Amino acid sequence: MWVNKGFSISTNKEYLDLPLIHSFLSQEAYWSKGIPKQIVKKAIENSPLCFGVYKGEAGKDGFEQVGFARVITDLTTFAYLCDVFILQDYRKLGLSKWLMDIITNHSELQGVRRFMLATNDAHSLYSQYGFEQNVNPELFMQKVLKTPN
Repeated sequence: MWVNKGFSISTNKEYLDLPLIHSFLSQEAYWSKGIPKQIVKKAIENSPLCFGVYKGEAGKDGFEQVGFARVITDLTTFAYLCDVFILQDYRKLGLSKWLMDIITNHSELQGVRRFMLATNDAHSLYSQYGFEQNVNPELFMQKVLKTPN
């Protein structure tokens, strides 16, 4: 766990507020509007690293979740950063930068050869942590499937 100026970040999934995460992802995030709660729950369960950002110290009385990020990875060759958010009332406090610093320096991600993400509007944040546009985007393909209900 990391603690700084009245906030904390933890990878302990027991502290995650699933209703809050689902609410943000399904109602506010442009990349996952309408996503069912069961899908969010399963995604968290199957992702080895989930980072909760909390007001207060995670696990202690009165803490509340204010942000989240998830890393899909094999911890060796590939990592994909997704579902990153800080609640509106807690933006402009440096929490997203602190979260990115924690993620990019996490010991289990140091040997990963390719670390990717997709963003519509946060290029300036991620570029501060070494992320850059794909040199050869034509090499990448995707298959988008309809999300089951």
